[in-house]
Amino acid sequence: MLTSTDPRTGESRPTGIAACTPDEADAVIRAADAAFAAASAHDRLWRAGLLDALADALDANRDELAAIADRETGLGLPRLTGEVGRSSFQFRMFAEALRDGGYLEATIDHAGATALGPQPEIRRMLVPLGVVAVFGSSNFPFAFSVAGGDTSSALAAGNAVVLKAHSSHLETSRATHAVLRDAAAAYGAPTGLIGIVYGTEAGRVLVSHPLVQAVGFTGSLGGGRALMEIIDERPRPIPFYGELSSLNPLIITPAAAATRGEAIADGLYGSFTLGSGQFCTKPGVAFVPAGEAGDALVARIAAKAADAAASVLLNERIATSFDEILDRVVADGAVEVLAQGVVDAGAGFAAAPTVLATTAAALTPEATEEVFGPLIVIARYDDDGEVVRALDAVPDSLTATVHSEASDTDAVAALVRELSPRVGRLVFDGYPTGVRVSWAQHHGGPWPATNSQHTSVGVSAIRRFLRPLAWQDAPVSLLPAELRDDYTGIPRRVDGVLQLG
Repeated sequence: MLTSTDPRTGESRPTGIAACTPDEADAVIRAADAAFAAASAHDRLWRAGLLDALADALDANRDELAAIADRETGLGLPRLTGEVGRSSFQFRMFAEALRDGGYLEATIDHAGATALGPQPEIRRMLVPLGVVAVFGSSNFPFAFSVAGGDTSSALAAGNAVVLKAHSSHLETSRATHAVLRDAAAAYGAPTGLIGIVYGTEAGRVLVSHPLVQAVGFTGSLGGGRALMEIIDERPRPIPFYGELSSLNPLIITPAAAATRGEAIADGLYGSFTLGSGQFCTKPGVAFVPAGEAGDALVARIAAKAADAAASVLLNERIATSFDEILDRVVADGAVEVLAQGVVDAGAGFAAAPTVLATTAAALTPEATEEVFGPLIVIARYDDDGEVVRALDAVPDSLTATVHSEASDTDAVAALVRELSPRVGRLVFDGYPTGVRVSWAQHHGGPWPATNSQHTSVGVSAIRRFLRPLAWQDAPVSLLPAELRDDYTGIPRRVDGVLQLG
């Protein structure tokens, strides 16, 4: 039987959950495939109602789910109840997108004479894939796990979902799945549309199974690579959408340090320690100008770290990795420990806020490894050229942030030109932690942040779990309703002209 561990105490307890055998995992996948076929008889408006029903169920069970997650993650009830609300919001946002219909990219080119001569009729739109495997993440037991954005976007696209429960919150995964499963059944969805498996071997079965058509994954770079290797060995490879590793550089100009250094220090400290530093958007390296203003900013961050108590980490693996990477980076010699809080000896998993110091000129790839936990590297610089050169030691990321003043317009424009190819989201005078769930959001970035150009947050996350299909000279009776001439109510491009409904 699998166990669950309270990260505050390190105490494990039985869950009553057994790791799935390969045959059991196969049965869940086949049930999902059958449910996909049955659900395909319903239209997108039916799916919109399903997503609303799932959101209602999450809200109705918010307190119970948060309490279970708190004892498995140590993240606290205020954070976790808010995260359940974020998850229900995501389901409702995708329901809104389904009713809008623009995500279908419906396009019609009627037959007729063109500059290239007579041409056939072509109609195209996006269609679902089938069964999608979703791997939950450790750091967001709801918003990036069983009830997360991968699940909601895959269901919205019209797919069935089989979830791989994360070992750090097995009971939370089981309880959340039960809420979604029961709500789907009450709505009238076919049995098996939302399935779940447990255990490492079940995860391998998922990504290798011939009925699984795509994988959504949020986790470590090593874990992602392992799954991609399995997919590469399939006779028929499938899309793998992984959010993997991100350092999220933050740059402070001299004018910003001089004008609002205290406020930036406070905001930066809050950002890299938020959630015990276990956010994929945590700023892991900050470029701070040399000089008195930069000295004061760094001193304020260091003082806050030195006075801070340790905070709980999600699991033993993260705690061990925090210590190992810290020791390795410091042993490299180019980085020194500027400040670190004190960790009380105990059985739980914890880390103290830690500030490392180096210079931009001395920054190495060894010092820019992603660390889950409340750690930041401060790199001091004399001019923007040092920052630009140092960025080559920083892995491409989900985000980059610039703090500046109005007098920095030209310098910031040059920095943005350097940063834009390296990240998926640019943040100005703010902090990257906190990813808004919205239509315009992009939560992705160049490798190793992600392995695709798609986002995992926001409405366009649905695009990962759809594929284009074109109908040429098809009988009207065989066309989807959204591609028939008399259909209205969604945006379509007809003979090159955008029609809004």
